[in-house]
Amino acid sequence: MRIAVLGGTFNPVHLGHLNIAGEVQAELGYQRIIFVPANMPAHKNMEMDAGAENRLKMLELAASPYPDFLVDDCELTRGGTSYTIDTIRDLSRRYPVYGKPGLIIGDDLVEDFKTWRDVDRLVELVDLIVARRRSPANVEIRYPCRYIDNSLYPISSSQIRKKVYSGNGDSVRKWLPPEVFDYIQENDLYS
Repeated sequence: MRIAVLGGTFNPVHLGHLNIAGEVQAELGYQRIIFVPANMPAHKNMEMDAGAENRLKMLELAASPYPDFLVDDCELTRGGTSYTIDTIRDLSRRYPVYGKPGLIIGDDLVEDFKTWRDVDRLVELVDLIVARRRSPANVEIRYPCRYIDNSLYPISSSQIRKKVYSGNGDSVRKWLPPEVFDYIQENDLYS
């Protein structure tokens, strides 16, 4: 089975994440997209964290309508700082992977990608896929990769959190799967 991995904090997961996963699957022919929520990301501040359990639940709700989208909680179970190299090794052992797994990153992560743990070995183990998050043009990266021509979504998880916190939660409804929006409201997250 050809799989691609999309990791992140998903604090919260939004339609931009789902769009990237769907476009990678359609454009590059992956059979499964595995979403992996980070426990403690190595290169990101966990501002206004909804908590691992809530982030996992929102991701499961968002992925549930898509039979080819799976959620794997290996980084949460492993605990500590989340490193992609460890996750790729773990997933490659546990899933029947045909060829190298794809690793999806946003162009917003390209600048710091060279600082990721054991990055040279990581790019040997995966087919690196760069999705557009900020720029309509391809961002330069020194590692072999494939770019996807995905739609840009002018929203981020941090913007969603800030809008909910400031009392403008209804304004983000269009950027969230309905089940995720309802979960945020019902559990009073980010306010």
